[in-house]
Amino acid sequence: MRKQAIAALLTLGCVGIPAAAQAQETPAPTPTPQPGAEKFEKVTLNDFPGEPMNLAVLPDGRVLHTARTGEVRIHDPKSGRNVLAVRFEVYSHDEEGLQSVAINPRTFAKDKWVYAYYSPPQNTPADNPATPGFNEGDAPDDGPLATFQPFKGVIRLSRFKLKGSRIDVGTEQKIIDVPVDRGQCCHVGGNIEFDNAGNLYLSTGDDTNPFFSDGYSPLDDSPNRNPVFDARRSAGNTNDLRGKILRITPKTGKPGYTVPKGNLFPKGKAKTKPEIFAMGLRNPYRFGIDPKSGTLYVGDYSPDAEKPDPARGPAGHGRWIIIKEAANYGWPYCVTPTLTYNDFDFATKTSGLKFDCKAGPTNDSAYNTGLTKLPPVARPDIWYSYVLSPHFPQLEVKGPEGNGGIAPMGGPAYEPIKGNKSVFRFPNSYAGKPLFYEWTRDYIKMIELNKVGRVDEIDGFAPFVDNPMDVEWGPDGSLYVLEYGDGYFAENPDAQLSKINYVRGNRSPVVKVAASVHGGRAPLAVQFSSVGTTDPDGDKLTYAWDFDADGKVDSSAPNPGYTYTKNGEYRATVKVTDQTKRTASADVRILVGNQEPVLELVTTPKANDPAAPFQFGQTITYEVKVTDDAVVDCTKVTVAYILGHERHGHPQSSSVGCTGQITVPLDAGHAGAANLSAILGASYTDAGADGQPGLTGTTQVQFTPPAPPHGGN
Repeated sequence: MRKQAIAALLTLGCVGIPAAAQAQETPAPTPTPQPGAEKFEKVTLNDFPGEPMNLAVLPDGRVLHTARTGEVRIHDPKSGRNVLAVRFEVYSHDEEGLQSVAINPRTFAKDKWVYAYYSPPQNTPADNPATPGFNEGDAPDDGPLATFQPFKGVIRLSRFKLKGSRIDVGTEQKIIDVPVDRGQCCHVGGNIEFDNAGNLYLSTGDDTNPFFSDGYSPLDDSPNRNPVFDARRSAGNTNDLRGKILRITPKTGKPGYTVPKGNLFPKGKAKTKPEIFAMGLRNPYRFGIDPKSGTLYVGDYSPDAEKPDPARGPAGHGRWIIIKEAANYGWPYCVTPTLTYNDFDFATKTSGLKFDCKAGPTNDSAYNTGLTKLPPVARPDIWYSYVLSPHFPQLEVKGPEGNGGIAPMGGPAYEPIKGNKSVFRFPNSYAGKPLFYEWTRDYIKMIELNKVGRVDEIDGFAPFVDNPMDVEWGPDGSLYVLEYGDGYFAENPDAQLSKINYVRGNRSPVVKVAASVHGGRAPLAVQFSSVGTTDPDGDKLTYAWDFDADGKVDSSAPNPGYTYTKNGEYRATVKVTDQTKRTASADVRILVGNQEPVLELVTTPKANDPAAPFQFGQTITYEVKVTDDAVVDCTKVTVAYILGHERHGHPQSSSVGCTGQITVPLDAGHAGAANLSAILGASYTDAGADGQPGLTGTTQVQFTPPAPPHGGN
């Protein structure tokens, strides 16, 4: 275990929204009191989730969870084991890869379909290690339109059959492709949810590079400019699937979909896409659905400007939105109907008038293929920036990092299941209350709604989470959480799949596990240990070890030994049970035969060398030193450059090869921003050995420039 398996959760008090933000709304009843820390426990389910992206809880309690690099893992609560269900081949430049998985909870028991939103490799250009001074995988910023055609791709929504604990890629049925521009960052969205009527909702990002817009609205349609710098072509385009929430109905038993009534544009309307339910969204990364009403709770990510500019527009704002009917939410023209951006000519660098979002903005982009006059803009329910919000002070984070970054996530409302007797279930008093969680601020909050279904209170709920990436209520009434941890585009040491239980009396065991060795050639003798495992209530504990992942108990001793005679990658798992039958488990990875590569990233200049402080604009020369038990293939070494801002990162580029150079410019969108850094992340996957799959090693270095005068703001 890399962290304590169970931790008490702190709670925050309830604070009401100022009356100005609730004008003309019906007062709500007294909010539900939040119980103290003793009423919650957090149990780790998987300490090695890859780069965690998304989860789906199955009706039988198993949990699917994805990694951006293409893996889907499945956690089995009966054994405590975590196994690989499938590894998709994906295109993974910047933010693309495997985004999400989902099931239709009302039909899954019969159809066994798992829905996945992923980036197929296609024939998109990739970096050639034979040309270290040029990255063929990066789409150019400028050139004739034909220059950008090779980087046209799709992100695909498909479904696959789950057979036991394996997803069968041969059963794929394609549902819908979302065309995207590849080779540039950012925003791919990618959440999938179902409503009670069987409709599928898919969120998509604006697929727009925000780094040359000074942190404001990206509206650059200058001649010969890559269209990726203009969000009007996507989020502001009624004839484009990006920057939207789509609503479709998958066909039964065959590929494809139909479009239900009630979307934003009727089928057959010229210059529109009938699949669009909500538009004007920047990166609606996570959303939940109220299972009874079908209401959506959507989190939409913020631009990066830390201060407003009268000639450009407001500072960056994150948004949390209650969507009951089809609507336009204004990006890239505004944050709210009255908090609007200026039109801006990027060719001449001159500002124009504010957009009219109340009446509906005008899309006059050269790349617009949809309607010129857009629908009026609807108001979000929560909006907040980098400074303390006058409307929503409950979102403040007190600490050395101030209020933190802006990464809002929309979570589902809790629905108690009739007949559920799980001792871990949340009380019925939580019913119908959606979640708001914050990736950069490390908390989950619960929203109290008034009688007309609008925000009345924001309650502290579960702050003891580390960069929550996805949450979902399980059939046992517990909240399942996928935590990204602190780091960038890798499996971070504190990443995990966990669950939050409501405590009734007794609590679950706290499990720790260790091994005398973690790898070597067969036969390999390993001494395992559970030293440090405790029970908060002092209960007597029993142990069940599965050393070889065959689902059978191999030992009931607290600290057993085992000898591996066959090569392979094993997850030795111990499941610990107390006297009340409450359980917790932990595992440790043992590599027999093929060994994981160990990487060292050597750079000139050195990272954070006080004798030679780093500044943006420098060229960094790097060498990746790989130690492996087989010959190293430098064509399999990847080095990514990521711009760190606050506690999140923006992937900029990736190169192939053991050596190279990268010039690290500071884009105009972050110039003068605080807490910036440049991160180089190296990875290498070996070829495998003796029939074993390849193993991946990673490492990162971070360059932090000296703080500018007056804090850089």
